[in-house]
Amino acid sequence: MKVDRLSQPGDGLVNEDLALSGRYHALVIDGATAEPGAETGCVHDVRWLVARLGTALDRILVERPAEDLRAVLRAAIESVRDAHSGTCDLGNPCGPTATVAILRERDGFADYLVLSDSAVVLERLDGTVEAVIDDRIDRLLHLSWQEVRPLRNAPGGFWVAGSDPAAADQARTGTVELSRLRRAALLTDGAYRLVERYGWTWQQLLDVAELDGPAAVVHETRRAELRTAPGHFAGKHHDDATVAFCRFETTAAPLTRPTHEVTK
Repeated sequence: MKVDRLSQPGDGLVNEDLALSGRYHALVIDGATAEPGAETGCVHDVRWLVARLGTALDRILVERPAEDLRAVLRAAIESVRDAHSGTCDLGNPCGPTATVAILRERDGFADYLVLSDSAVVLERLDGTVEAVIDDRIDRLLHLSWQEVRPLRNAPGGFWVAGSDPAAADQARTGTVELSRLRRAALLTDGAYRLVERYGWTWQQLLDVAELDGPAAVVHETRRAELRTAPGHFAGKHHDDATVAFCRFETTAAPLTRPTHEVTK
């Protein structure tokens, strides 16, 4: 599996996203925005959690190449938890958390995992595209911070990677035969808003990522944001944006230009 990846900060200079890859895997992580003014009970910031979690996942995916991805994520969360259990209140519901998306090549198969609202997008050889997104948090966007807090990592709410290893058991997972796949992408929500907000199709996004690279996807995201009035959509006007585009050596196919127009 060949991976091209890029991560770019949004409104500020601080990037709370991360993309990592190895010979047989790719992963993206999106650190969750902290609740304004909340006491987190943790001496570390979101970037610390994202970096620690990414490093742990990267290592475990190499060391345990056939392990169930939920078990991989559980072990990574446990590793991060143990790294600050002596300094932080790990039971605080406002502590740092993150979304996770993983794609792994294994013995003729591609395994995927998604926890919270990052995405794994898979295109099969027959042209069908499947976007795997854990959208449970999207159903809570109308709620206040105070209302959302008790729903984090709780039944009936939403699940994120933080200090509770049990969250890994709630991740969406699946397996696809490599021989059926043409290409794939892992994206944080700051990158797939091209589809979510701006009318692109997943096919168009994959075309741009393949032909012009992940940087072109982020570039088009920023152009779309600049044409949109602040406040038109809920959430950040410019978010951190991360793309990991994956090619499978056994299923290469001729490339064609996107059918939509992209102005550089």
